[in-house]
Amino acid sequence: MRKECNKYYLSVEGETEKWYFEHLQDLINEEEKLPFKVKFDIKINKSIISRAKSISAPYKIDAFHICDYESNDDVHQRQFIKVLDELKNVNKINKNIIYKLGYSNFSFDLWIILHKEQQKRSIPHRKQYVNGINKAYKENFQFIDDYKEEKNFKKKILQKIKIEDVITAVNNGNEIRKVNNQNFKNNYRKYGKFEYYTENPDLTINECIEKILKECGAI
Repeated sequence: MRKECNKYYLSVEGETEKWYFEHLQDLINEEEKLPFKVKFDIKINKSIISRAKSISAPYKIDAFHICDYESNDDVHQRQFIKVLDELKNVNKINKNIIYKLGYSNFSFDLWIILHKEQQKRSIPHRKQYVNGINKAYKENFQFIDDYKEEKNFKKKILQKIKIEDVITAVNNGNEIRKVNNQNFKNNYRKYGKFEYYTENPDLTINECIEKILKECGAI
């Protein structure tokens, strides 16, 4: 029997995120036991509003914006607040687009680490995630940009990620938010309906992927 297919629209900040979600799509669709397949419509676009304007949605659809909270520097805070403003106003473009924000503090690299290792300890700079990447994937990258090269990322990272690892990452992400809610109230911020923490680690990309996995029957 032919499986139904759930379609999701994603806007991401760069190629690393795009390659990851293409891999996740393949992982889900290769699982014969799952009742649903998925189709990800992925665009590299840092603006939620711009992406929403390009989506034709005559009926309710799910969309995700994947981005980073890169630091507490003014320039990065302003960039992040701009994203939250767009998230708040996107329903003015099309009320049928149900947007969810998947953010990572500091960066998407945190999410990649969580597939293999928990990361509750704060780090002073996002470039230091290379140490966590090396430990988690048993590699020896010198710089964070090295592992993001297409050949390295696809062969040395993505090929080591299975659907079970994605579920592990979701659980690890949920645990990070639980710890933050219990112990780090001073870093808590709320902007509109969106809640985040100004110190790493924190993320909501786990919530986006958990939704996808639940709706396709993986968890």
